[in-house]
Amino acid sequence: MAKVVKFGGSSLADAAQFRKVAAIIKGDASRRYVIPSAPGKRNNDDTKVTDMLYNCYRAVCEGRNPKDEFMPIAARFNGIIADLGLELSLENEYKKIIADFRKRVGDDYAASRGEYLNGIILAAYLGFDFVDAAKVVRFNAKGEFDADFTNASIAGVLGNKDNIKKEYAVIPGFYGATPDGKIKTFSRGGSDFTGSIVAKAVKAELYENWTDVSGFLVADPRIVENPEVIKVITYRELRELSYMGATVLHEDSIFPVRTAGIPINIRNTNEPSAAGTMIVRTPPKDDVSPVVTGIAGKKDFSVIHIEKDGMNNEIGFIWRILGLFETLQINFEHLPTGVDTLNIVLATSELNKHPDITDLIREAARPNHIVVEQGGLAMIAIVGRGMVQTRGTAARIFAALAHADINVRIIDQGSCEFNVIVGINEDDFEKAVRAIYNCFALS
Repeated sequence: MAKVVKFGGSSLADAAQFRKVAAIIKGDASRRYVIPSAPGKRNNDDTKVTDMLYNCYRAVCEGRNPKDEFMPIAARFNGIIADLGLELSLENEYKKIIADFRKRVGDDYAASRGEYLNGIILAAYLGFDFVDAAKVVRFNAKGEFDADFTNASIAGVLGNKDNIKKEYAVIPGFYGATPDGKIKTFSRGGSDFTGSIVAKAVKAELYENWTDVSGFLVADPRIVENPEVIKVITYRELRELSYMGATVLHEDSIFPVRTAGIPINIRNTNEPSAAGTMIVRTPPKDDVSPVVTGIAGKKDFSVIHIEKDGMNNEIGFIWRILGLFETLQINFEHLPTGVDTLNIVLATSELNKHPDITDLIREAARPNHIVVEQGGLAMIAIVGRGMVQTRGTAARIFAALAHADINVRIIDQGSCEFNVIVGINEDDFEKAVRAIYNCFALS
């Protein structure tokens, strides 16, 4: 069986981190396929290599000397190579990158070279094969990810659990290529997504995502001091929390392994003995779920309040409004309703795209009354598969908020009792998260 392991930029920021990564990989022979990011920050005042590459490329486009601009980037990689004691030279790679920058090959190519070069170094240090992601990860001519082609291509090069072709390999994250060979990067969660699609293609038993935290936390540590680590979370819970602002994994990056039923293990490169968080399709049979798995939220929402007498009896009323939103390409977040009322919660940035939205809604649906409350609202999601089995969960949430003197402005809960979403004033956001966390922390 094979494991796919992805290491983030902080895990590969310098030679010392490379040594930690190598020890982790060599410590388990089933860790066969490695997805590296570009070197991240070594300290708070440092610059990520990806940002250095962006800046270098833009400087070249402005007419500056590419060799001069590329020197600090080459020095960063050469320093890692020298510190690791490798007999490896990337000079030919540097020359090609500089030549390509002169040809104005594009931002995606520039940004991807951090993963590419780091992958070459890591493969040499581990003694693994290097597989350029541009050869196996495909985008179509429109720049859309081609999942079927990529899955077949990766399986064809690496093999799968039934037919291993390369026992051990390093495949850089974050990028692929179009049919004509042009480099294209993933827009969000790039290296995480690469790890996910490789895990699916090789039919991995596990996808390990190594980062600088010891798992997925119940709440944001910038708000709650030393929050607990989530031991087991389902894909569904993860997606809910990621969408509402939790940032360990981007929700799009889990889809390939989710469809294949492959679990994800979030681990800490700097604390490899920690079990981290297991992300699974369904919890284990002996699962003892906490009432609340996680708490996450975001600020800067707006609300459109709409009233119409007899709305519940008027066929097509809500459909006309949602059809308008579709035409205008406006995304909304929540849609709590009453007998004669409809509230549309949306990001303020979406609302700002159409300052004439009230006039357009009046024309489309002819409501009796419409008010737009622009900005100032925060939404918090309290998510947990244990809620359905626990009486009084919602009551505890609202009691905790009331005790903290926080007014709940919006409530949105599905019939599945999987999560509760509350809308509050932005100024109460941090206090509300802490109040909810403290209410359930000892459960």
